[in-house]
Formats: sequence, C-alpha cells, structure tokens
Amino acid sequence: MLSDVMEDYLKGIYELQREYGAPVKTSLIAESLDVTAPTVTSMMEKLEERGLVAREKYKGVELTEEGETVAVEIIRHHRLLEAFLVDHLDYEWTEVHEEADVLEHHISEEFEQRIAERLGDPAVDPHGDPIPEATLEPPAADETRPLADFPVGDHVVVARVRDRNEDELEYLAEAGIVPGRHLVIEEKAPIGMVTVSHEEGQQNLPDGVAETIRARVAEPDDRPDTRHVTES
Repeated sequence: MLSDVMEDYLKGIYELQREYGAPVKTSLIAESLDVTAPTVTSMMEKLEERGLVAREKYKGVELTEEGETVAVEIIRHHRLLEAFLVDHLDYEWTEVHEEADVLEHHISEEFEQRIAERLGDPAVDPHGDPIPEATLEPPAADETRPLADFPVGDHVVVARVRDRNEDELEYLAEAGIVPGRHLVIEEKAPIGMVTVSHEEGQQNLPDGVAETIRARVAEPDDRPDTRHVTES
C-alpha cells in the first residue's frame, strides 16, 4: 500500500511530465508541491525503491510504467469525484478540488465504477480536464494552447481551466469563461490584458489568468450565429 503522500507525488510528477516532459527536475517538483528540495530527494529514494520512478543523476526523475499507472488511477479518481460532487451533490466548481484531493486516495474500484456509471462515463471533469478511462491508459497528448498565445481575431473554444485557485474560478464563472465556451480574441494590450468576447459580452482578462486557460482553435460548427456581442 502506498501512502497518500506517495500518491500525491506520483500524481504531481505525472502532471509535470505532461507539461514539461521527462525527466522532471527535483526543484520543479519541490516548487509544484510546495515542499523543500531535500524532502523531494528523500521521497524519490522511497519511490525508486518501490520501482515507481527512475532517477537520473543531475537530470531528475521519470515515472516508471507502474508509477504512471498509479498516477493515472489517482487522477481518474480525482476527476470523477469532482464531476460527481458538482453534478449530484450541488458543489460549485470552485469547491471540489480540495474535497477530491482528500477522497481520491480512499475510494474502492467498485465505488469508482459506480460513480462513472452514474455520471455516464464522462470524458472531462467540471474544469475541462480529461478523465482517464478505466483501462488507465494515459489521455491523448494535449493539443490545446494557453488563451494568451492566440492572436487577435482568432476564434477559439475554451478546453479547460486551472482548478486550484478558488478566486480565479469564481472570476471566470462570473465572466462566462467556462469549458466549451466560444471566444473571439478581440485585443491584446501591451499592459498585460487580453480582451475576449462571447455571446454574452466582452471580458478583459489579465495575462496571468489568460495563461491558465487552455483553448483550441474553433471549428465552424463551434461558432455561434453572431460573431460577438460588444460590451454596452
């Protein structure tokens, strides 16, 4: 049996590998998990002894096949729980991340299966993150980009938003910036602001927020009947 902390490390390394590639430096793990570098080194030794990570001196660590499977399973638990809390227990999407962080380590496979069936085997969680399938195959490579990277005039669809900042999620919900929303990039100000529009109006997003929103280029079928609604 692995401890909750060990599973958190594996999940964290998996997410860093997806974003930055492998191997993952100890300093990056420490920053992501808000722990000290010596603490990370000690944990990596334990995970390596269990065959869950492979370490390369001066370069970092990489999940083994077994380590990746454990990480994907925990992520599946987490994202199914987030969806269940929102859809069936009336949680707001701002509230579910911490609850799922606690519960993800303690549900049985039977419980996971029943949640998935009740939800209709959803493909994504409330924040747009892909839910791994029961086979625990890692999701396909991410083909989205930060919203801030798209040029003025592009039509995009919001794919997912970062789930760890409650204030940010509340702001995005009020602004109507949610997964599935069609946006037009209207303006990119040199002062660090991205202006977007959708069918309900226009919104100004700080660069720091726009960097955390992942989007894809809109297909013709994604576009609403009108190009955009300007702010009154």
